[in-house]
Amino acid sequence: MTDPGFLVLASLADGEKHGYAMMEDIQKFAGVRLGPGTLYGAITRLEERGLIRPGPYRDRRQPYQLSALGKRRLEEQLAGMDALVRTAMRRLKHA
Repeated sequence: MTDPGFLVLASLADGEKHGYAMMEDIQKFAGVRLGPGTLYGAITRLEERGLIRPGPYRDRRQPYQLSALGKRRLEEQLAGMDALVRTAMRRLKHA
């Protein structure tokens, strides 16, 4: 899954991060390098939808964290992906 919004939510699942830390984390766990425009565009959309919220600035960096709604949305997306993976794995046994 390479959807920037999903990747940001997944990155924030283990705690708040600022933009650069998210870019590095996403690169590590997903093997996807989001450019600044893509990352901050996703952050803006997620914040507008109430899925993430900003924390107080630290050393000129704006950290973000999951909102309760963002956590639920990520859980829903992961459950759907889990069902998809289980189905595909079951079908592969018959291929």
